[in-house]
Formats: sequence, C-alpha cells, structure tokens
Amino acid sequence: MKYLVFGSLNIDRTYTVPHFVEAGETMSAAKMELFCGGKGFNQAVALARAGKEVYFAGAVGNDGGMLLEALAADGIHDQYIKRTNGASGHAVIQVDPKGQNCIIILPGANGEITEADVDAVLADFDKGDLIVLQNEITCVSYILKKAAEKGMIVALNPSPYDDRIAEYDMNCVTYLLVNEVEGEQVTGCTQPDAIAAKLKELYPGMNLGLTLGSRGAIFCGADGSRHATGIYRSNAVDTTAAGDTFTGYFLAGLAEGLPMEQVLRMSAKASSIAVTREGAVPSIPYRAEVLEALQA
Repeated sequence: MKYLVFGSLNIDRTYTVPHFVEAGETMSAAKMELFCGGKGFNQAVALARAGKEVYFAGAVGNDGGMLLEALAADGIHDQYIKRTNGASGHAVIQVDPKGQNCIIILPGANGEITEADVDAVLADFDKGDLIVLQNEITCVSYILKKAAEKGMIVALNPSPYDDRIAEYDMNCVTYLLVNEVEGEQVTGCTQPDAIAAKLKELYPGMNLGLTLGSRGAIFCGADGSRHATGIYRSNAVDTTAAGDTFTGYFLAGLAEGLPMEQVLRMSAKASSIAVTREGAVPSIPYRAEVLEALQA
C-alpha cells in the first residue's frame, strides 16, 4: 500500500492575542510566529510521524521553499508537488489564552490544481493505495471520482466546509472523517448518533470517524460496528493541528489493521499531546512519543 495526501500547503501566520478580534476592533498581538501548515500538510506530517512513507501532491508558489524543506525533514516525497509563479496558500491564525483558534485562509497556489495535474499524479497509484483529501484545494470532486475509479481507499476530511461539498459524490469515500461541527454541516443533524445514522442512511458503504471535542471520538463502520474513546486531558496551548493529528494517526492505525479501540486510543493520545504545543506541524508528536505516553 502507498500513502498519498493530495492537499493544501500553507504558510501559517499565527498571532497570539488576548481574545479574538471583534468587529471594529484594533488589537495588538503579543507575538507573531511563522509556521508551515495547511490541513493537507498537517495530515501528511501526522501520517509520516505515525510511521508511514508518505507521498504529497499539491502546489506551492515561489515563496514555498520553507514548505518543501519541512516536508523533506519528515521524509515526505514531494515529486508530485506543482510549482507555480504566484504565492503559496497562507493562513492568518489567532490563538487566545485558552489555546483556541480562529483561522482565515487564502488559497494561493492551492487554488491552481487542475484535472490534468490530478491525472498525472494518480497515474502512479493503484488499487488498494490510500489517498487522503481535505477541502482546501481545487478539483477535489474530480480527485474523488478518479481515485474511486482506480479502486483506491479514499479518506475525506471535508474541511473547511463550503458549498462545493454538496457537489461531491460521497459514494466515492471509504472513510469520512469529521468533527461534530462538520458532521452537522454535512447532515443537518446536531447529535452524534443522529449524524452517524443520517450518514449511514445516505451512504451505507461509508465508514465514519467522528471527533467530539471534550467527549472524545466515535467510529461507525460500514459493517454496523461502533467504537468509542474518551479524551486524554491536557493543558491546551494551541489547538490548531489537533484534528489533523488525529486524522493522520487514525489512518495509520487503520492501515496496519490494528483493533479499532487501539486506533482510537492512539489517535486521541496523539491529539492530546499536539494541543500542548504551539504551531501546527511543530506540535505533532512522533509515534514513539505517543506509545510511551500511552504506557505512562
């Protein structure tokens, strides 16, 4: 099995603020830090640090050197990354004293993926390979269709949620990975069991991973199985990559055929470590650290 993340590469500008800026307000930040990010990038790093050999497909602009260097530092293959003449995608992130964040994204090069780019990348992948997708690049609907036609295992995290998602053929998705807010946006339901039931009704062949913040996470399999985990409490500093960390570790565990209870525990522990650190990629733990923490 080969592991492909087809997603976004962002330069994150993270501002530490006393509270989120309100309409009409001007505020001084305590500091600004520059990080590599993007949901695709974060999930690729999490998958790599969970022990997998990862290929990345996406696009960077002429300012994307730091992104390519960061990928290389985690051993992630970058031959499927398109170089454009414009700017890379970037995010403006506010982080408050409780570690909560709010984020504005500008697509940049992430918005320049074409169907021809997709065809060129997927030509090197086969049935049974895993592809991981989010919603921060163009051509996601086309990627879903082509990956499913090839018989790839398709994992989709439909974030950030927007009107394009209604056009996606969810029957192409093997694993749908959402938090409770995204689950409500996709289904219109507010309670976890209702979200799961609605998705099962609409897409009986889909497996669902649903994270619930302080209430943990659940997995509802296409075979009717259901598993749940609580959270590992920690002192949150920055929650920016918590969900992406969970996704990477979750998919790594699935690929290894680990028992679902073990997959969920490992993913939850990895996320609990990530929120204690600043930044997106710098916060993502390595597998040895996660396993050691689980034994403590």
